[in-house]
Amino acid sequence: MTQFWWVIYPYLTLAIAVVGTLYRYRSDQIGWGSKSSEWLEKRFLRWGSLLFHWGILFIIVGHVVGLLIPVQAFDTLGIHRELYHRTADLFGGLAGIATWVGVLLLLIRRMVFDGVRRNSSTADFVALVLLFLVITLGDMQTVIMNNAVGPYGYRHTVGPWLRGLLILHPDARLMVGVPIILQVHIILSFALFAVSPFTRLVHVWSAPLRYPTRAPIQYRSRTGFRR
Repeated sequence: MTQFWWVIYPYLTLAIAVVGTLYRYRSDQIGWGSKSSEWLEKRFLRWGSLLFHWGILFIIVGHVVGLLIPVQAFDTLGIHRELYHRTADLFGGLAGIATWVGVLLLLIRRMVFDGVRRNSSTADFVALVLLFLVITLGDMQTVIMNNAVGPYGYRHTVGPWLRGLLILHPDARLMVGVPIILQVHIILSFALFAVSPFTRLVHVWSAPLRYPTRAPIQYRSRTGFRR
């Protein structure tokens, strides 16, 4: 099972993500973006979307820095490990909490408001629930476990494993002693890659380069307007 979860499973989910995204792009470009439901409810969407998108942006940057850059690079730059962990706990914790509150508001909005719920698909709920679980587990490790038990040295286990995965030479043994919360967090994160082509998450692969010059979307009633 160690070989399955930390070698076979990641490549399987990434293969589904790549093939599914290419198929979705070729067959359903009209439905590629995230459908707007702002006209159904605005208050929860405004705060939830703002907190989630800004929070997840900082989380992604933090993951790239913490997992893809070897520890030796920080040592060479004179960044002591204690300073790194304190900075990661502070900024990572704040970003994680903001993202968690944002996705919680979006999930509550989709479940509580009748108009939003009726216009939601199963894929919408799957994406939000998966995001909520992934972010919750990440916050539990960063905010709770790292402060109650002590910081876990993921840069010596998860980091090398992930870098090995990217160069097609993963070492599953590195993940054996990783805390269970972090293991489930990683497994569910790869599940997000697998479901992304079949949900509104697919729009994360689109760089909004044309957005500033794009014409606004206009909605017209099929039955005319009532004054």
